Amino acid sequence: MIEEGSKSSKSMVEKRQLFMEMRAQNFDVIRLSTYRTACKLRFVQKRCNLHLVDVWNMIEAFRDNGLSTLDHNAEINVSRLETILSSIFYQLNKRLPTTHQINVEQSIGLLLNFIVATYDSEGHGKLTVFAMKAMLATMCGGKILDKLRYIFSQISDSNGVMVYAKFDQFLREVLKLPTAVFEGPSFGYTEHSVRTCFPQQKKILLNTFLDVLMADPPPQYLVWLPLMHRLANVENVFHPVECSYCRSESMMGFRYRCQQCHGYQLCQSCFWRGHASGPHSNQHQMKEHSSWKSPAKKLSHAISKSLGCMPIGEPPHPVFPEAAERPQDLAHTTSTLESPSRLDEEHRLIARYAARLAAEASNSTQCPPTDLSFNFDANKQQRQLIAELENKNREILQEIQRLRLEHEQASQPTPEKAQQNPTLLAELRLLRHRKDELERRMSALQESRRELMVQLEGLMRLLKDEEQKQASQTGSSPHSSPSHSASCTMPMPIRSTSAGSTPTHTPQDCLAGVGDDVLDAFSQGVPRNLRNDLLVAADSITNTMSSLVKELHSVDDGLEDEEENMRNGREKVSSLKHPGKRQSTPSF
Repeated sequence: MIEEGSKSSKSMVEKRQLFMEMRAQNFDVIRLSTYRTACKLRFVQKRCNLHLVDVWNMIEAFRDNGLSTLDHNAEINVSRLETILSSIFYQLNKRLPTTHQINVEQSIGLLLNFIVATYDSEGHGKLTVFAMKAMLATMCGGKILDKLRYIFSQISDSNGVMVYAKFDQFLREVLKLPTAVFEGPSFGYTEHSVRTCFPQQKKILLNTFLDVLMADPPPQYLVWLPLMHRLANVENVFHPVECSYCRSESMMGFRYRCQQCHGYQLCQSCFWRGHASGPHSNQHQMKEHSSWKSPAKKLSHAISKSLGCMPIGEPPHPVFPEAAERPQDLAHTTSTLESPSRLDEEHRLIARYAARLAAEASNSTQCPPTDLSFNFDANKQQRQLIAELENKNREILQEIQRLRLEHEQASQPTPEKAQQNPTLLAELRLLRHRKDELERRMSALQESRRELMVQLEGLMRLLKDEEQKQASQTGSSPHSSPSHSASCTMPMPIRSTSAGSTPTHTPQDCLAGVGDDVLDAFSQGVPRNLRNDLLVAADSITNTMSSLVKELHSVDDGLEDEEENMRNGREKVSSLKHPGKRQSTPSF
């Protein structure tokens, strides 16, 4: 008894898991019920991985599981529903790359519990085929145009005219989705739902049906359906604009611009929650933007529109032929269908999808077939062609992988290749050694140049100070000796960082490494003309600088020669590594 109770409690937790996760997202803070419903259903779609299943894949799954031959009001049990969902998600994993595989069992469990909670709230353990088709075709991924075309094929007769009773049945089933996410008061089914969509009693063909459901705005009861698709398209859209309320410097998703307050824009989070600041009010009309255009693009768009270079408005969908297509010949099928005319449009959609896959996979110059009345034999041939093309594609991919591995192995250096020409390798090592030696020599010459410049700066400062002292002593004591003051204001040694600091060594130590003329100017005991000696020393330093510059130029020329030799060496090595590669010669 305890084990049965634990299993029952675990089953209840699994059934409520999706709804608990949805409540944790706090969607109820969204002020508008339309956005609130669309966000909740989009969360369910992504959490169950239905956004990865295209509507064409869903139609194919219906056919593979035999649902196309069943009446709309036929009932299936939960066990068969689970089998259908398993085939859908396992086929999805086959199409996805290995790095993006989904958890099939978890997706099946979440979606199965959501469908049962939505369409079998009384616990009968069964639901109709039409209810399952309507739910999966609405919640799967793909374009809304393709979904509405498939839905119209399920609610129209053999003449391509919508049956109001079937459309009413579709609204009953599809409006259970908002009710399942606790938005029934806003979008629940009523007896007047059909008349709000098509207020006038008239013949509704496919184009009229698409015009009404894809209009802006769409019918009130289905306004959340196109919004859910717009949410999927703008999840990764970036707007480089600052929100006027939260001051966020960028927006993701929708962007809303006030039609009354100039330059007032809100991000989707602030708009959904009803935030406003300054003179802006929630009662102001807001325009929804799903993309960002720079001012330059806006200006060019306005100019093109004003000059008539582009159409002012584009139709929301392509125009399809109004005449009903010829019904398919189902006499050769092995199973007896109760209402074959009702399934014509569905079979034609499946055939078109198979033809599109064949055209994309073959990538040939053959034109696609224009006759839309395909039979089952042609469909079988197309599937065989698709299978053959897929096999060829796998063989081509294997061949590409093999060639890539051979190329990588050929490009990797091996010891055998390195030992093919030891003379060339020795020459390369010698070139590298010579380059390093020249770089070290050039660094040493640059350091010597810097030290000579520091020494020359100190000597020139000393000469200037000596002239000032001689001028001052001439005015005060004309018999003072300039050589004595010069010996007291000698500069720092050559490697000192400050040329004007006080010396801490004797003049002979300070002049270590200086030219002979400068050394003689300070080493002789007999007083000399210090000005002339300093000028001689400056000339010596200038000559040394000239020779240093010549040496640097010679080093640069040597480096260029060495670099040229190294390039020639690399070309030789490249020719050894790739003996089959030849330089192309221009043809005249």
